[in-house]
Amino acid sequence: MKKRKKFQTEGVCIPSLHYMADTSAAIGRIIDGYIEQGAYFTINRARQYGKTTTLELLYQRLRGTYIVLDISFEAADDCFVSVYTMAQGLIQKVTEALLENEVSDELLQLWKEPVSRELPLADLSAKITGFCRQCKKGVILMVDEVDKSAGHQLFLSFLGLLREKYLKQLAGRDHTFLSVILAGVYDIKNLKLKLHPQEEPKYNSPWNIAADFTVDLSLSRESIQGMLEEYEQDCHTGMDCKKIAGMIYDYTNGYPFLVSYICKKIDEEISGSSQFPRLSDAWTREGVLVAIKLLVTGPNTLYDDMIKHVSEYHGLYDMLHDILFSGQEYAYHEYEPSMEIGRMFGFLVNRSGVATVANRIFETQLYTWFLANAGRKERIASQQLPDKHQFQHDGELDMDHVMRCFYEYYTALYSREDDSFLEKYGRKIFLMYLSPILNGSGNFYVEDQSRSKRRSDIVIDFHGKQYIVECKIWHGEEYNRRGRKQLREYMDAYQTEKGYLLSFNFNKKKSTGIQTIWCDGKPILEVVV
Repeated sequence: MKKRKKFQTEGVCIPSLHYMADTSAAIGRIIDGYIEQGAYFTINRARQYGKTTTLELLYQRLRGTYIVLDISFEAADDCFVSVYTMAQGLIQKVTEALLENEVSDELLQLWKEPVSRELPLADLSAKITGFCRQCKKGVILMVDEVDKSAGHQLFLSFLGLLREKYLKQLAGRDHTFLSVILAGVYDIKNLKLKLHPQEEPKYNSPWNIAADFTVDLSLSRESIQGMLEEYEQDCHTGMDCKKIAGMIYDYTNGYPFLVSYICKKIDEEISGSSQFPRLSDAWTREGVLVAIKLLVTGPNTLYDDMIKHVSEYHGLYDMLHDILFSGQEYAYHEYEPSMEIGRMFGFLVNRSGVATVANRIFETQLYTWFLANAGRKERIASQQLPDKHQFQHDGELDMDHVMRCFYEYYTALYSREDDSFLEKYGRKIFLMYLSPILNGSGNFYVEDQSRSKRRSDIVIDFHGKQYIVECKIWHGEEYNRRGRKQLREYMDAYQTEKGYLLSFNFNKKKSTGIQTIWCDGKPILEVVV
């Protein structure tokens, strides 16, 4: 009996073993636009973004046409004891790769000749020249996990050697690798390696010959749908592949690890549970929301990595906090240090010229983590937070009760607080109130297009049901009417029958309270504090 494929989250994806999104178009663009043009380039993407899988797919497509040397210096610190050991270590790794390429014995022996101890780099350079001159095929060097080696000055010397040979080959004065690909998280091209918060970044790069790599490695809705359709052919769940793929994409923005994680959880954990006893029960909107809750709450290696880096880089911490809680907009600039770090680690993206959290999953994880920190450190969360059990009845969230109790909580604790403080942190106060209510049973995110200093639409997921809360600062009755209309549009988009409008009113003659209003046939509970 044929063994069924699995969804992979722990390493390289193999088409014969794992369900995979079709990335052949991206692989083709890399080959046509870079490798066949003789480019040297870096694939710098965040952790678990499919770099190693991309190299493997490139290897499978290129071998035969080219000699492909696929190596890694991961866990190879002993190679960097001296220039000689580095050169010999490289020779050994390339020898192993040549055996996989089934080159002739003559080429293998030519490469395996040891370098001299006196001038190992010069000898290595001559060895590369002689080898590439004898090869009838172009030779491609691929180095994975390159940032694990880039902290070693000796490795930088090797990059300098490759740069020199590349420039001489362009001038027709040398033979060397046709193309070199370096893959890693850190930006080797600009050499801001060892990005520890206490250290100055380094810009003197021996890799400034690298072509800009612009191929998008994220997964599209269509490619996720194709992966699910392959799964459906094997498992016959009856799922709506297009709908489920669109939902997964909306939460992940195509981040490969997040996509695979959600699918793996549905397939291996959620299906067969008491709530979703069959695969057909799990591959539904409700099943996806449960998988997202598991992903958001962790633990997983990507979440661990995020918290580590955001904690380390205080500028990035402050920027993310302002974006999420104050609606602050930061114009995106590639070389602003905090943005560059956030982009490199995959937490920030450039969306229409504005720095934005990369996806809903990261956003929700960051909200949860910031709020947990605030609960320990900040006065706005230190008093009288609610017992979540009073808001849950028969597995459903009593959102009306949540909003009414928040009105009482806010009025009792913050009615005499400084207005400038409340205007900045009003949204945070509400989310800190909401977070323990949802803990363990639901989560929330804020719609990107609505997040600003004036308003935001908070979408709450709870046991497969969604609730929309528009949270805004009061700017008069006309602005309030527009807010109701915008909320009504979101209610239709999310197919909810009731909406919630939370207004923070800082007028001196303000009128506060709770009322139910009707907008185009649907009720909205309006709370003004």
